Amino acid sequence: MRIATYRTQKRIEIGVLSEDGSAITPFDIPEQQAAGGMLVLLEDDLAVRPLRDVQHPLDSNDVELLAPIPQPKRNIFCVGKNYFAHMQELSKYGLDTTVGNTSPPESPIIFSKLPQCVIANGKKILYDEQVTTELDYEAELAVIIGRSGRAIPRARALDHVWGYTIINDVTARDVQKRHKQWLLGKSQDTFCPMGPFAISRDLLDLDETPIRCWVNGELRQDGNTKHMMFDVSTLIESISLGITLYPGDIISTGTPAGVGAGFHPPRFLKPGDRVRIEIPPIGILENPVRAVSSD
Repeated sequence: MRIATYRTQKRIEIGVLSEDGSAITPFDIPEQQAAGGMLVLLEDDLAVRPLRDVQHPLDSNDVELLAPIPQPKRNIFCVGKNYFAHMQELSKYGLDTTVGNTSPPESPIIFSKLPQCVIANGKKILYDEQVTTELDYEAELAVIIGRSGRAIPRARALDHVWGYTIINDVTARDVQKRHKQWLLGKSQDTFCPMGPFAISRDLLDLDETPIRCWVNGELRQDGNTKHMMFDVSTLIESISLGITLYPGDIISTGTPAGVGAGFHPPRFLKPGDRVRIEIPPIGILENPVRAVSSD
């Protein structure tokens, strides 16, 4: 199942995307509940949410896509250094306090992004040049939790997953370096493009799914989930030790090598750039970049 959160001329709705992606059939959900995106489906039993009786499904080209969960209830759990080659490129750039240490981390490195920085497919990534001149992209597979749990064992971790979406973990590298932590550099307004859709877990092969990112048509990242150092089950097990996971929680699983900071010299984003991320069968998340002034 592929789920879309979208806006028509009349209201916000949540619907099921057809197999070819051309049409959407909406759920029969009051508009006030639909405004939270698919969160209402995750907090309730999806089976009791009937589809609306419509004569014709909506043309998917006639709606404005929103992020699957436009504003998550809690910070997004993010994973740092989950791909070895990416860990190495950041170390060379000076974003690792253990420069020169080429050993993988013993446990997952977890940080967070504020929920208010989520934007939808097609919306502008905005940044203030007085705050950062080192704007970077990170293509990531994101896990959507569908069932609550605490101290979830690895063997049963995927039972708590509803499905997946795409996140661009946009980062201000200079802010990250200056503050020696990740929250501020990764939680600026608009720094979390998400979407375009959410898919149920049965549609994606965690053992081998490509993650690719283009900037202005140039392929920059070409990774695969099989190269994760900590798989999704391990991440869920680690995060849920002492922290209850709830339906609608999102875990962004880390990015492959090829970010702007990894080039020599670095190739950071600039106004007018377009970042395109593809993870089949979720779809394509594409966002333009624009500079704004704080004056």
